[in-house]
This record gives sequence, C-alpha cells and structure tokens, in this order.
Amino acid sequence: MPPTEIRPYRPTDEERWLRCRVLSFLHTAYYDDVVQRKPVRPTPSVELVAVRGDTLVGILDAELGGDTAVIETVAVHPDHQGRGVGGRLLGTLLECLREQGVRRLDAWTRDDPATLAWYRSGGFTDHDHYLHVYADHDEVARPALPLLDTRSPQGSRPPPAPKVKAVVRAFGHADLADEEELRAEFRRVHVCRRFTRPVGPPGPRTERTLKS
Repeated sequence: MPPTEIRPYRPTDEERWLRCRVLSFLHTAYYDDVVQRKPVRPTPSVELVAVRGDTLVGILDAELGGDTAVIETVAVHPDHQGRGVGGRLLGTLLECLREQGVRRLDAWTRDDPATLAWYRSGGFTDHDHYLHVYADHDEVARPALPLLDTRSPQGSRPPPAPKVKAVVRAFGHADLADEEELRAEFRRVHVCRRFTRPVGPPGPRTERTLKS
C-alpha cells in the first residue's frame, strides 16, 4: 500500500473531495448534508487532503479568525478509516495553526459516538450544547414546534412566501433543556456540541509533508 501524503487542497481535487465527504457522512448524523461544489473558504484558512497513491482518502478544512480556528469539515473515506488518517490530518493542521499564532481550535459536531470518541482522543473537550431538530411533513403541526421558534433566534421555520401554500419541512435550533419534550414529538433530534482544545506552543517539527 502506498504511503499517505498530507498536502494542501488543490482545485483539481474537487470531485474527489466531494466524493470523500459524502461517503464519509453517509452513515452519520450528517447523512443528508450533501454539497455539489466545495465551499470556498475565506482567507485565512487551512485546507488539507490526505492522498494515498491516486486515491484521496481524507479531507480537513479549518477557518481562522484571530487566535481561534474552527474545523469546518473533517472526513475520512470509509474504506480508509481506522488507519490514522484523521489523526495525521489533525496533527498537520495543529502545526500549521501554531506557525500562524492560533491558540485555540474549535469544532462543532453532532452525536455520532465514533466522532465524539475521535475528538476526545485528539485532546478536545466538549462545552456548549444545543439541539438540532428536523420536522418532516407530518410533524410541522406538532405542538412542540414553537420551541424552535420562540426559544432560539436561530430557528428556521419562516412563514410561507405568498406563492408557497405551506411549509412541509422545518429545521431549527432548540435549548438542550427541551430535549426530552422534543424527542417525544420529533423523530430526528441531535445534540450539537462545541469541542475545543488548545493548539499549544510550537514544538520540534514533526513528520509533515506539505507539497503544493
């Protein structure tokens, strides 16, 4: 098996990047978070890929703001999971962040046990929690739906537009305190949490292969 190279993302990687992301998310709480074009990250950002031979096996994007960076996407192709690819991507990201003076790394994720375990094993601790709630066509009239509108400014159940007869699906944010009530009303409820870890001071250079 060829060695794994960690390098910056290139525009020619886009199709493979998209396939890696959608396959990695397929059996997770983000299974329907599908994009058809790679998001354009603002500057400054770090965009990494892991490549094994001609196969793109992992991706990691992080956006930087002041002394904090946020992981926007991290995924490993399911055929290559459990082989340390995610850890190598994270290690390379941390080295890049140290060189740019970033002090803290954040990430938001849902409640997949394997994902939570990966972040914790990478030195992250979880802090802030709230709910992601989906209401399908048969759930939008449920009594608990107003919890998504009145208790969180981020609820996303807009009134129907003049030519739209009805809202048939809704997504919103809600308070963790309402979890029991909302799970009783809606089939799809996720706990979303913020993981964070210190980037740490620069240390001896580790194994890192970054080629543009």
